[in-house]
Amino acid sequence: MSVSKIYSAQLVGLTTHTITIETDLSNGLHNFSIVGLGDKAVEEARDRISAAIKNSGYISPKQKNQKVVISLAPADLRKEGPSFDLGMALGYLMAAGEIDFDPQKKIFLGELSLEGYLRKVSGVLPLVRGAQKHGFKEIFLPLENAREGALVKGMKIFAVKSLDEIIGHLIKRINANITPCPRTKIIYEDMAFDTDFSLVQGQETAKRGLEIAAAGGHNIAMYGPPGTGKTMLAKAFRTILPPLNHEEILEVTGVHSMARILDRPFVTHPPFRSPHHTSSYASLVGGGSFPRPGEITLAHRGVLFLDEFTEFDRSVIDALRQPLEDGVVTISRVRGTLSFPAQCILIASMNPCPCGYGKEKGCKCSDSDIAFYKKRISGPIVDRIDMWVSVSKVEYDKLSGSSLKNENSSVLRSRVEMARKRQLKRFKENNIKNKKINSEMSVSDIEKCIHLSQKVKELLSSSAKKLGISARAFHRTIKLSRTIADLDKSDEITENHILEALQYRQKGF
Repeated sequence: MSVSKIYSAQLVGLTTHTITIETDLSNGLHNFSIVGLGDKAVEEARDRISAAIKNSGYISPKQKNQKVVISLAPADLRKEGPSFDLGMALGYLMAAGEIDFDPQKKIFLGELSLEGYLRKVSGVLPLVRGAQKHGFKEIFLPLENAREGALVKGMKIFAVKSLDEIIGHLIKRINANITPCPRTKIIYEDMAFDTDFSLVQGQETAKRGLEIAAAGGHNIAMYGPPGTGKTMLAKAFRTILPPLNHEEILEVTGVHSMARILDRPFVTHPPFRSPHHTSSYASLVGGGSFPRPGEITLAHRGVLFLDEFTEFDRSVIDALRQPLEDGVVTISRVRGTLSFPAQCILIASMNPCPCGYGKEKGCKCSDSDIAFYKKRISGPIVDRIDMWVSVSKVEYDKLSGSSLKNENSSVLRSRVEMARKRQLKRFKENNIKNKKINSEMSVSDIEKCIHLSQKVKELLSSSAKKLGISARAFHRTIKLSRTIADLDKSDEITENHILEALQYRQKGF
């Protein structure tokens, strides 16, 4: 045989594409070429493959006078990274007649070292899930990626140490059989947090607002002078969020694996991302010539904390419009358009004016300075933030008080979990799919599962007219009041729930 065909896979965004590795050998002067729009890592695979084959005990391409052509199809899809090394090495050996096996329904992923060992690659979880959807049954991975890949049910995952080991398995060499990995069991680790709500003295209004935000997944902004505890409150927020469910674990782990920031087999708790205010547009939103996910996507199913919100570039802040509304960020480039998930809770913190002290003694900002400062946040962004909470200075005698009197994070988290269970039950009763928390509801979902009494409707309409809120803010107020009612274990939204929700609308900070 002088031609072989083997299968690998690649991510474009978070979508898996099957890559067909075709190898052709012909007599002539030695030449080794890889075609198919590969990047530098793919081009350099020639030397890695040759050395790995030689050091595994086989005749390498450089030791033969042959013309070797490896094609990565489809040819118009750009190939990135070293994960095709294993497939290309096996394809060459198969075309050279040194090994023979059935490559159907099998995917091969892995970077080869010069000694023939397999190194870890990125994006394994979404690649395995995508390969399963494409009808593949077996996937061969580096040993370091095995636990991540084995999260997927119904796929045979083979953990491989070296090229020689996988060859022994494929050609059924005696005592060289590799058994499929057992399915990975998700273990929820206890997260150690430096900050707990019991350590935050005072700020009861802000604590209440953050509890509501956690229960319904609502975006929240905190404003007040420096040193009042805004950052501490935001860091404590993640301690009251429930752990991720199984499907969310797969989603978040897949995103982090693709972004090469996965430092454990899986992510079990909501991520907390806190980019610096000097972060660029591309780092927050995602982008590049070949788009990569940004901080918004890395915070998917978790928290995006933007400290010093008004200090971010205006274009960066305005880029939050789509993800805050739709839970998706879409990046368009000449070569195509990609969409990344971005269903996260935004926590923004800011000072009331450039100097930070607002109306307090010592503020030297002019009215024009303050007006310009506030204009850094556009109306559409203000409209998409459900809750605006003032965080004022705490009296010194409270700061020296005991934290034992304060509710700790576990107490707040139990209430948040209770409220979320009520929401999930309501969605199931009304046949609303793929929605877990109140903030995810569309207008049609509100019509289905939220019923307001006549008194409540009149109060909401008259209040909305007085405040001059938009249609978007109107519906967001209803969703917020529904969350407040869930925390109160109330099946109906009362006038008090509406009034509390309206108090959180932006009135100037």
